[in-house]
Amino acid sequence: MSFFVDSVIMFTSQVLFFGFGWLFFMRQLFKDYEVRQYVVQVVFSITFAFSCTMFELIIFEILGTLSTASRYFHWKLNLYVILLVLIFVVPFYIGYFVVSNIRLLQRQRLLFACVVWFTFMYFFWKLGDPFPILSPKHGILSIEQLISRVGVIGVTLMALLSGFGAVNCPYTYMSYFLRNVTDSDILALERRLQQTMDMIVSKKKRIAMTRRQMYQRGEDQSKQTGFWGIIKSVTSSPSASENLSLIQQEVDALEELSRQLFLETVDLQATKERIEYSKTFQGKYFNVLGYFFSIYCVWKIFMATINIVFDRVGKTDPVTRGIEITVNYLGIQFDVKFWSQHISFILVGIIIVTSIRGLLITLTKFFYAISSSKSSNVIVLVLAQIMGMYFVSSVLLIRMSMPLEYRTIVTEVLGELQFNFYHRWFDVIFLVSALSSILFLYLAHKQAPEKHMTP
Repeated sequence: MSFFVDSVIMFTSQVLFFGFGWLFFMRQLFKDYEVRQYVVQVVFSITFAFSCTMFELIIFEILGTLSTASRYFHWKLNLYVILLVLIFVVPFYIGYFVVSNIRLLQRQRLLFACVVWFTFMYFFWKLGDPFPILSPKHGILSIEQLISRVGVIGVTLMALLSGFGAVNCPYTYMSYFLRNVTDSDILALERRLQQTMDMIVSKKKRIAMTRRQMYQRGEDQSKQTGFWGIIKSVTSSPSASENLSLIQQEVDALEELSRQLFLETVDLQATKERIEYSKTFQGKYFNVLGYFFSIYCVWKIFMATINIVFDRVGKTDPVTRGIEITVNYLGIQFDVKFWSQHISFILVGIIIVTSIRGLLITLTKFFYAISSSKSSNVIVLVLAQIMGMYFVSSVLLIRMSMPLEYRTIVTEVLGELQFNFYHRWFDVIFLVSALSSILFLYLAHKQAPEKHMTP
């Protein structure tokens, strides 16, 4: 009876997650597009629902909600479903919709979609060769073989996003990095843009007048007959056409300059708005938050370097370790196990909420940046693939933030994976991403004032 009740609870939560994913799809991703393929919407919502259910099960592990047998069953069910979607369903439909956009392949799109899927499976399987994630004890389609490969891709993606976010967040929030932009700077750039647009209009008028004169001259010459008419038509037309091509080249160059000036004007306007925003109470709050994140970024880079150099992976979750150090230092009586459970629950909850929120915001921005009416279905499926792999790898890494007694079922369900490898791999990619982001933002910040000061 308890298993049935637990299943009803899990099914209800999955329906709610599915509905949230459906609404997010309709009101955020596809609000400017007509939904023509409901299978894309269903696949996206299923991926989101089962991804969130895994996070829900992590919280249930800490709280002890549901029976142990029910949690184990639903862990297995969720993992098999999410792996089925990520490895078989989504890649096949990505290939199907890519082929459908190519006219020459539309008649045999099912066949070519299968070819694309087999190509994906080949590279997906070969992904395990360079990494220490294989074990001869596991079968070809065992859950360990599949999760290990999905984990490599997901952890790499997580580390890249985390490394860039750890650097970009303080850079965005802190007013220290804002350039000093005044109204006169914006007016000067707008004046240059207006002058460039006027030059483009005047040169296009010259092109139109020259073409009209050439057309009228051609009509006049067609009326003239005889030897002198032929000589006139040969000698007069080349110089006019050459002059026309030169003016057109100048127009193309000016249009490119106008685009650059427009983007710089928008950038200066945005910077000016950020300066005004930084003077408000909320702006000052985010400025303080930026200093906090900058300290966190430095600490995270330092710890990642230490972990890589000394090949170190923590065996105790950070909360329990931090409480033990504090209690030993202060010499007080404290129930470490009780409070580590509650603080771990809060910490894991914050990690889960921020991970889901941050990923959804990133997916929305990415979709608006590159989507079109033809490519939107393919891009949504790619985002669903990224989202599923991101959440599966999050479970692998969040496991370390859980107290040891709550990891039992998670470790048993995930199988005999090299968990230490994933944490080391995360540190390596995070360090590379963070250092690359620091270099990129440094160069962009250094060149930005020079770019706007050019006359």
